[in-house]
Amino acid sequence: MDLILVNVIDGLVYGLLLFMLSAGLTLIFSMMGVLNFAHASFYMLGAYFAYQISLYLGFWVGLLIAPIVVGVMGAGVERYGLRRVHKYGHVPELIFTFGLALLIEELVQFLWGNNQMAYFEPEVLKFALFSVGDNAVAAYKIFMIFVSMGIFLALLYVLTRTRVGMVIQAALSYPHTVEALGHNVPMVFMGVFGVGTALAGLAGVIAGPMLGTFPGMAIMLGSIVFVTIVIGGLGSLWGALVASLLIGWMTTFAAASSFQFADILLAIGMERPDDMSESYIRDLWTMTLPQIGPILPYILMVLILVIRPHGLFGKRDA
Repeated sequence: MDLILVNVIDGLVYGLLLFMLSAGLTLIFSMMGVLNFAHASFYMLGAYFAYQISLYLGFWVGLLIAPIVVGVMGAGVERYGLRRVHKYGHVPELIFTFGLALLIEELVQFLWGNNQMAYFEPEVLKFALFSVGDNAVAAYKIFMIFVSMGIFLALLYVLTRTRVGMVIQAALSYPHTVEALGHNVPMVFMGVFGVGTALAGLAGVIAGPMLGTFPGMAIMLGSIVFVTIVIGGLGSLWGALVASLLIGWMTTFAAASSFQFADILLAIGMERPDDMSESYIRDLWTMTLPQIGPILPYILMVLILVIRPHGLFGKRDA
């Protein structure tokens, strides 16, 4: 029972981290129809900027400033880059953001090198908040949970309960009408892109001390973020939250499991072969759930696309 509770907490932490990262991408897509391949790169920039700021001003100042810097950079990318290719369709947008991701990765390696940065959680959160059996739960993990839930509630409130949220949603479907009413639609889109990248930067600030700050961190989570929003439904904030939690708990419980597929094969009447010389037979009978844990989200994505192409909560086909 203790192990189950620990896995629930760890899965919640990982899932909400995925939500913080995918929420910005979901926001950008739902309001602009743009799939930003460089989104995970802004996540990486958030971690590196926070690390650099923390060297001089501490973790908390980096937590405040780094997402703002990343958001301003994102707004600049939309204003002076993405806006110029937007009129040519989605393919040029994807090529542009893909090239931007490569450029950011090269710049990070040029400025900070290839080694992992010594970026850690603040001293005030370096303690075990409580224990579950023999397992201590770090205060920083609970801090991550509260920050992530705060981001979700704030986004939900702004998008559904405020005039700004209504203008943003109306600008996507009826841009000319919104512009005729006196709103600056290009400015709205630039602000949305900036906020989306700022959320990615905030995720990097929070995740950097726990997952490590290194040049490959964007690649490590980049693909799983797109899997998350496809499962949840493109453009759905609730879908991003549900999918993130599903993936978080799925991968966490799989990694901690001792389940072997040989048990299933024996249960359905198959006999263990005497000759295990063939690699595929040996792999089949010795395969364990932790070994395939990393690919479970991709299997779930394929199943969701077959059964429900627009995702769990989405209104656009993936």
